Amino acid sequence: MEIRSTTDQDLGTFVDTFHAALGRFPDAPDANGGGVWWAATEMDRNLLAVTADGRPVGTAGAHTFELTLPGRVVVPVAGVTAVGVLPTHRRQGILTAMMRRQLADLRARGEFLSVLLASEAGIYGRFGYGPATYTQRLTVQRHQAAFAAPRAQGAGASASGSVELLRRAECGETVEEVYDRYRRVQPGALSRPRRWWQLGAGQVPIAPTPRYVAVHRDADGTPDGYASYWIGDDTLTVDETIAVDDAGYTDLARFVLGHDLVAQVAFRHYPPDHPLRWQLADFNAGQLSNHTDWLWVRLLDVPRAMTSRAWFTDGELVLDVDDPFLGEHHRYLLTVRDGKAECVPTEREPDLSLDVRDLGAVYLGGTAPSALVRAGHIRAHRPGAAVLADALFHAERSPHCLHWF
Repeated sequence: MEIRSTTDQDLGTFVDTFHAALGRFPDAPDANGGGVWWAATEMDRNLLAVTADGRPVGTAGAHTFELTLPGRVVVPVAGVTAVGVLPTHRRQGILTAMMRRQLADLRARGEFLSVLLASEAGIYGRFGYGPATYTQRLTVQRHQAAFAAPRAQGAGASASGSVELLRRAECGETVEEVYDRYRRVQPGALSRPRRWWQLGAGQVPIAPTPRYVAVHRDADGTPDGYASYWIGDDTLTVDETIAVDDAGYTDLARFVLGHDLVAQVAFRHYPPDHPLRWQLADFNAGQLSNHTDWLWVRLLDVPRAMTSRAWFTDGELVLDVDDPFLGEHHRYLLTVRDGKAECVPTEREPDLSLDVRDLGAVYLGGTAPSALVRAGHIRAHRPGAAVLADALFHAERSPHCLHWF
């Protein structure tokens, strides 16, 4: 068995092998080769597992993205994708070999973080990935969609600006620009490279699938939010709601919740801590469902990752980090002062012992270290260590990722 890098000539083989691993057939690209998820694939970042007689039996790929860390720090990140093994060759170590090769390649490129969306939650933990952001669905019955009057003076989420209704084909550049503004201020958000938009690679609103788009403009007329939606049967489904501030999100929510001839409005990818339910006159008008993991994070260079993000509480912890997949074990002293961190090797006794997957889960601030202590995954060696870890890793806002790849 050989794990080899791909070239542009391998595109058809790569796509066909991955789809066969899923038991599916590729969609037909448009006349320009776009409109399909693999249109933006980077063939110099992909891998093929090939048998001794030359048959392709497995795939693994990566995209070049930027990830926003706590403190609005934007860093490069590898987005792992298209991981699959043919049903005839599973349980033979091929997936493990591809993932090990891929991590080595990412390190060789100088990358210190990788991320993925897990098709099955039980697969990627053993390779060092931990669930770092979460998403859910909010469904609001139209007859209960009245908003409550804000009770605070000068409430920040009060309505402002205006909403313009467009079709997806009319507002491509606007939607792209608004998303780029949003992702730079939202921890956990990934970039959407220009070529993704140009090629329609991905899901709506990147894909050219017909959608109505409510574009929000601030008081100066500058676009600062949008809601991409469609109506089926009696439900208006919002693919994603993007806004650079709460006021814009509120205006967009009012718009879709005020739509006639629908019984309910469903917001996909509703952020876990968003205040919309509190803004409704009836808190129970919004029902949450489909709460699930989304972005999984893997640290490839712990000191570099720790010193890249911003921090909001001073303190120090000794982290004993085990990386069984790569056969590594290191102990670090994490010291945070005035929003900056230093992370250096140490021989001091640990405050916390954890697997690298657990460090990935807490890294963006979306998973509390104390929750993993209580779950039996992280070991706290002294009283108060978990509480301090919660305070240190907490972000200015909960991380959230909308991008599919």
